[in-house]
Amino acid sequence: MKTLLSFFLLITLSSLTIAQTTAIPDANFEQALINLGLDIAPINGSIPTANINTVSSLNVSNKNITNLTGIEDFTSLTTLNCQTNQLTNLDISQNTALTDLDCGVNQLTSIDISQNTALTWLSCYNNLLSSLNVIQNTNLVYLFCHSNQLTSLNIIQNISLNVLYCSDNQLIEIDVSQNPTLINFWCNDNLLTCLNVKNGNNSNFTGFQAYNNPNLNCIEVDNVTYSNTNWSLIDIGASFSTNCTNPCALGIEENNISISSVYPNPTTGNFTIDLGKVKQDIKATLTNSLGQVILTENYTSTNYINIDIEGSKGIYFLQLESNGEVTTKKIIKE
Repeated sequence: MKTLLSFFLLITLSSLTIAQTTAIPDANFEQALINLGLDIAPINGSIPTANINTVSSLNVSNKNITNLTGIEDFTSLTTLNCQTNQLTNLDISQNTALTDLDCGVNQLTSIDISQNTALTWLSCYNNLLSSLNVIQNTNLVYLFCHSNQLTSLNIIQNISLNVLYCSDNQLIEIDVSQNPTLINFWCNDNLLTCLNVKNGNNSNFTGFQAYNNPNLNCIEVDNVTYSNTNWSLIDIGASFSTNCTNPCALGIEENNISISSVYPNPTTGNFTIDLGKVKQDIKATLTNSLGQVILTENYTSTNYINIDIEGSKGIYFLQLESNGEVTTKKIIKE
């Protein structure tokens, strides 16, 4: 009797597994999956989950898709190409294995890639993005975020970056001095007033463009003679220098975390963050210029944070996180 009961239980569980489906509300998305042999006609708004949860690469570009719901069950996906559609939203928080994402030429106003820490390739060009947070994506090698509405770009943690195209945005300043492997960089057609390209690797650059930034006067570089000889795509009023007088803030955006002051900065080691009158719950993470974490600490209902840098002299970055908002401060230890 027990053996028979176990048999029926096994059959029931197997049936439940076979019957598990994933909702695909966008008919064009489902048709694309049918064309790829992952589903069968007719279109019915769902697909067997077993057909998709082992798929590693998916190309549904140029299919007139407006909703990519169902992508969350492609849990083995490492490559996703959904460019040239009509997407206004993209939730890839469950696709944590992704290494390559191409979502360019859509209508995205925001994108959350904080869970996609394996990403090495991100192409999100030609959207409506006003912000882009790549702090958690420390493995990025290629970043194509041109033709958006970005006003700031923090890439201080992306030390493996080889290629950065951030042209045709609204960037006021950008500093790639902490990106030692960068060799191809386009930042033309912005509103730049500050540009630091002094990353110690200028002589290996294969591409550099900074034209159509009419308010940019000084571009900080490794070697003025080399840049004058090899980099011609800059505005007439701009010149190269090894020490511009208007240092950039490394693309750091303040967001909504209240900070009254950070002092002393530069510091000999100990410094204080004044958070103002409103007490906040804060997570503080201190990293060095190589992206190595020196300190991580959580503070509850506090106005002040005191931190002592025990490392050597140099540039450090303090990331403060509260209620989903992130602010990064550059700290100099003398």
